[in-house]
Amino acid sequence: MMKSKSIKWASAAGLALAFAAGPVAAEDLAAGQAAFEQFACASCHGADAKSSVLPTYPILAGQHADYLLHSLRAYQRGATGSTTVNARNNAVMTAMVQQLSDADMRNIAAWLASLPSDLAVRR
Repeated sequence: MMKSKSIKWASAAGLALAFAAGPVAAEDLAAGQAAFEQFACASCHGADAKSSVLPTYPILAGQHADYLLHSLRAYQRGATGSTTVNARNNAVMTAMVQQLSDADMRNIAAWLASLPSDLAVRR
């Protein structure tokens, strides 16, 4: 009986904390698509993000959002030259990501992850 009360109190406290923290910033898919277009990502990765102009350019549609966000941030770290830890250095991408805000990167990553692709298995 005492264990049951403890679990109920812990659950109630967890819910209260979750609601007190306020809404979590949700990615904006429409803004992600707009940023993809605005920053000319399609010029290399294709308008559908899976028809790249060169086979060496990755298919982005259907990739996991966390992987895409991590990659974009790694290119930003590479662009600054402040660290070599977890940084990517590519002349084209480092130039492109310097224009992006963190919100742009989160929105682009979410939009790309939402696109249909053979890369993703949807449940």
